[in-house]
Amino acid sequence: MALEHAILVSLLEKPGSGYELARRFERSIGYFWTATHQQIYRVLKRMETAGMLAVREVPQQGRPDKKEYSVAGPGRAALSQWLHEPIEPESLRHDLAVKIRGAAFDDPAALIDEVERHRQVHSDRLAHYLAGELRDFTGPEAAAAPPDAGQELQHVVLRGGIAYERMTIAWLDDVLVTVHRLGASRPRT
Repeated sequence: MALEHAILVSLLEKPGSGYELARRFERSIGYFWTATHQQIYRVLKRMETAGMLAVREVPQQGRPDKKEYSVAGPGRAALSQWLHEPIEPESLRHDLAVKIRGAAFDDPAALIDEVERHRQVHSDRLAHYLAGELRDFTGPEAAAAPPDAGQELQHVVLRGGIAYERMTIAWLDDVLVTVHRLGASRPRT
């Protein structure tokens, strides 16, 4: 997927400024597709020049006017074309897994701190996802109105992220049990 597609999806969900778009990447879509603020602004400019985005100046009190981006016809057509094209399943590239395999040639217990750090990051991300799910999809405010197709599709992606984090935490727990056992059984020199 190109950053352009992630930007088009986000702007179709809600038009916004480059700053607002970057914040959305930090908060939601960025968990599945990351980009720096500089990358986002560079691609916005390119997409604007290509006619994929419409831009309007929004006056602000006490601050410079901001540009609000929305998807123009050519941008919608580009997203539609991409949605109908097949994509290759993603290959997993996992540095920690290579480190774990490499520990067979060193001290497996030396990985404990690193695996625990990864586990904490995934636990924090899971907590963030679950809080977002409660806020946006399963809590009392969300239950007040039936979800539209966009909300249902956002929720199914979020559920995939939740399942991934739970699976990763379970795997890291298994790794920890294994490296603790191997570290305890390793002969002392």
